[in-house]
Amino acid sequence: MKAHLLQRVWVTFSVYVVGFYASFLNRFIIKGAANIPHKGPVLIVSNHISAYDTIFLPWAVISNNKLQMLWAPAKEELFENPLLSLIYRSWGAFPVKRKRDVRAGRKLSDLLLDQKVMLFPEGTRHKDGQLGAGNRGVGKIIYDSRPVVIPTALTGINSWKFPCFKCRASVKFGAPLDFSDLFLLENNKESHLLIVERVMGAIADLLSQEGIDCGRK
Repeated sequence: MKAHLLQRVWVTFSVYVVGFYASFLNRFIIKGAANIPHKGPVLIVSNHISAYDTIFLPWAVISNNKLQMLWAPAKEELFENPLLSLIYRSWGAFPVKRKRDVRAGRKLSDLLLDQKVMLFPEGTRHKDGQLGAGNRGVGKIIYDSRPVVIPTALTGINSWKFPCFKCRASVKFGAPLDFSDLFLLENNKESHLLIVERVMGAIADLLSQEGIDCGRK
């Protein structure tokens, strides 16, 4: 599935506007961006500590992958306003119901044939910086789609008071995760849980490298 060139230009322009605020007026530091492949299906899996994760993370990814898209599922309530819905969709977001959404799952699988997608495995924000449990559905997506999975750690954004200037935060992208041993297991709940546990462990390791005690729940 290829995004239209005009949309990719719009998204690249938008994230650079965000990036001017995040990394130039403030000190949002991007680390490990070279770990993100330029081509092929890529799943960016990150902790979730602020509402601004959803706009700062695309800046961190697309600034190193210009004229590409970073697709993302988002709760359907965000799309109730027609104007905001149009904006969110133009940025690559698509609505997902709180309970299991078959159509959204199918769209994710289609996107992960050759696109970049970001997911927050916890499924909700932890403003205190704690790392919650991962959602089993993320493990199933990885098992079924077999994308390159990039663990990602966001730090500091949860302390920002907007608007602010010279505030500090960072994102760190880890090396791609290897699930080859887990892909040999049966496609069931237990396998999906093992996959998402490896994802969350990798995110916790990145947070630890950044000096954050994430206090996994």
